[in-house]
Amino acid sequence: MPTPILEAIGLSRQFGHVRALNEANFDVYPGEVTALIGDNGAGKSTLVKALSGNLPVDSGTIKLDGEEIELTSPSQANALGIETVHQDLALAPHLDPVQNMYLGREIPMPGLRGMLGMVKTKEMREQAHLAFNELGATVRSLSSPVGEMSGGQRQAVAIARAVHWANRLVFLDEPTAALGVRQTKNVLETIRRVRDKGIAVVLISHSMPHVIEVADRVQVLRLGSRVATLDVKKTSMEELVGLMTGAVTKEGNQ
Repeated sequence: MPTPILEAIGLSRQFGHVRALNEANFDVYPGEVTALIGDNGAGKSTLVKALSGNLPVDSGTIKLDGEEIELTSPSQANALGIETVHQDLALAPHLDPVQNMYLGREIPMPGLRGMLGMVKTKEMREQAHLAFNELGATVRSLSSPVGEMSGGQRQAVAIARAVHWANRLVFLDEPTAALGVRQTKNVLETIRRVRDKGIAVVLISHSMPHVIEVADRVQVLRLGSRVATLDVKKTSMEELVGLMTGAVTKEGNQ
């Protein structure tokens, strides 16, 4: 069995009297899509925040490529090759796709021009164009503000940006929420392409059909703990829903 890219062991986090994570475990391997599912309040968001450097935990261990690490900020996670596409996409609506892709990571011109804030616009545009093409992302225009684009196109920009900078792992939080049928199909196909590049994908979703369609493994959270890890080919929507609600229990899957 290969070493997980990212592994959480016994993570706990409390907010006042609410125990959001209760010795939760999680792991993800290279070149796989891992779905993280659970009912509202199961701890999914808290776990993702902890694993993307957005939230410290009270106890537990996080390992990257088998080595114990402490994630203290999103920028540290980014430097380690971990990117997150949040549900709100975190795009600047008045900027175009290229500017969004390089927001905060612009390529400066050499010498004095770079010190004066001038950037390599042409190089950034060419690299962004390649990144979108590689993922098959359908972006209407590289020079139009993303705020004028459809939900599917904005999602494509956000995913392409994450994949461009990630070399290990991408978290996708509800990437198909509020999308139409065709746009959803494009996003699911994009997830497969990311996996095929050897980058691990963690898919957080409430849509069981999408989970079964695109994931390789499913990990189920309930009341802040992982209650099951399943091969998608060996489970069903009924079992997954049962595990999320507690109607079904799975021993020995912690």
